Amino acid sequence: MATRKRFNPKPKKSGLARPPAIAIEAAVAHSGVMVPHSFAPLLFAGQHFHALADDALYWPRHKALLVADLHLEKASWYAKSGQMLPPYDSQATLERLGRLIDDYDVEHVYSLGDNYHDSAGEARLDAAAGQMLRALTARVDWHWITGNHDEQLDGCWGGNVVAQSAVDGLLLCHEPDPARMIPQICGHFHPKFRIQNRGRLVSRRCYMMSDSLLIMPAFGALTGGLDASDAVYGDVFGAEGYQAVVPVNGKALSFPPECRSVKAKAVS
Repeated sequence: MATRKRFNPKPKKSGLARPPAIAIEAAVAHSGVMVPHSFAPLLFAGQHFHALADDALYWPRHKALLVADLHLEKASWYAKSGQMLPPYDSQATLERLGRLIDDYDVEHVYSLGDNYHDSAGEARLDAAAGQMLRALTARVDWHWITGNHDEQLDGCWGGNVVAQSAVDGLLLCHEPDPARMIPQICGHFHPKFRIQNRGRLVSRRCYMMSDSLLIMPAFGALTGGLDASDAVYGDVFGAEGYQAVVPVNGKALSFPPECRSVKAKAVS
């Protein structure tokens, strides 16, 4: 069997400058040695996942990686209105994604909507980022799930474009379906959790979870977040109890959404 080539983003061509720690990690990754990623076992709807500290879910049973809200080309969208940000957000996001695909030997990728920041973002992707993306979509079974920011996505850089996808009894979508006939994993809300720890305010991207709905954190480099205590989550989850889940030191710690001090339990 032919050995699959590892993802090589070629940072010099893309214009990315890596901090030393990232350069060391990448060198180890490209040597063929597994790079340890911090993750916490997470059980949802009878399925076992790895909740990665990298804001992604790995599904071992299917060798699948789930990410949400990449918001590629967000910096270039802001640039159109004169708000100049470093134009490397798409490349940085794709580089992170490529490393996870390599390190977990991923066979399937599900990107749960708002893949681009706006409907024209797909066409604005520059040559370097486009080359990176095409290399990734050629290596794995890639599914673009459309979101409210990119409903007109056509998949010109590869991959299958769908409105939603049902896998092993779970519905993968961008925004939750209120009917919730089967358990769902979605994105859209960019959940973040803030907590006081030893006098410091700590903010982390998080998951929001009930028995039937799992909301993923945003994966994109320039994505903000909606605080876990926001009333919108109560509207989304309804009468069903829910919690904020944060992967910490190999455990998925759950917090009541309104919690503001360290009182957590591990999710079994």
